[in-house]
Amino acid sequence: MANVRVRNELDLDDPTLIEGLPGVGLVGKIATDHIVDQFDMTLVASVDCDGLPEVAVYREGETDVYPPVRIYGSEEHDVLALQSDVPVSRTAADDFATAVTDWLDEYGATPLYLSGLPHQAEDPGHVPEVFGVSTGDARHLLEKADVDLPPEEGVIGGPTGALVHQASLTDHDSVGLVVQADPQFPDPAASKQLIDNGIEPITDLTVDTDELVESAEEIQEQKQKLAQRMQQAAEEESSQAQPLRMFE
Repeated sequence: MANVRVRNELDLDDPTLIEGLPGVGLVGKIATDHIVDQFDMTLVASVDCDGLPEVAVYREGETDVYPPVRIYGSEEHDVLALQSDVPVSRTAADDFATAVTDWLDEYGATPLYLSGLPHQAEDPGHVPEVFGVSTGDARHLLEKADVDLPPEEGVIGGPTGALVHQASLTDHDSVGLVVQADPQFPDPAASKQLIDNGIEPITDLTVDTDELVESAEEIQEQKQKLAQRMQQAAEEESSQAQPLRMFE
């Protein structure tokens, strides 16, 4: 059983939710963490689920502890963010996706679901490519942002895939953004592309992403432990996109 526990009410008008569950390259998490920090967003709710680890998250220089999966918001920017410090297990993904989707529907929020497509670039100067899919009537958001269409057939897996699937089942407007990402290490450069070429033009937010590149080494070190935990988890529990040919 999963539910969203509201902690603070915000006055938002047709908000967008940016999803940051851990996955390939930690692209969604890095992007969402960056936006939460940059906009100094307020804790709005937590997500409780039987399949989530019962852990308490603490931060440098603070005595407070936090639940592992949280939703933040900013009235000024009319945006929400789903932030997670733990992977969502495969067994919990369906209940998790249902609870989050139902809550978003009540809040009138349109989610942007973020996923990494494993890609090992041979060229050090390679710029990760971003493409998008949509559910409900959200296709116009991709057209507005001039986001590329998928270059091949594929599957978005893990809890992010469950969220996109649930949005499709309920005809809920949502966008799925996929970026090429390093399959082994945190990939701030891919997260930058997600923000610059997907999140910013869709939401009309202005996000300074220079820091993601300038501090790439530090970010990779900070996220490495989480990436290692993700690698130890079952592959199907990691949010990622995969070409369909991988299933043939």
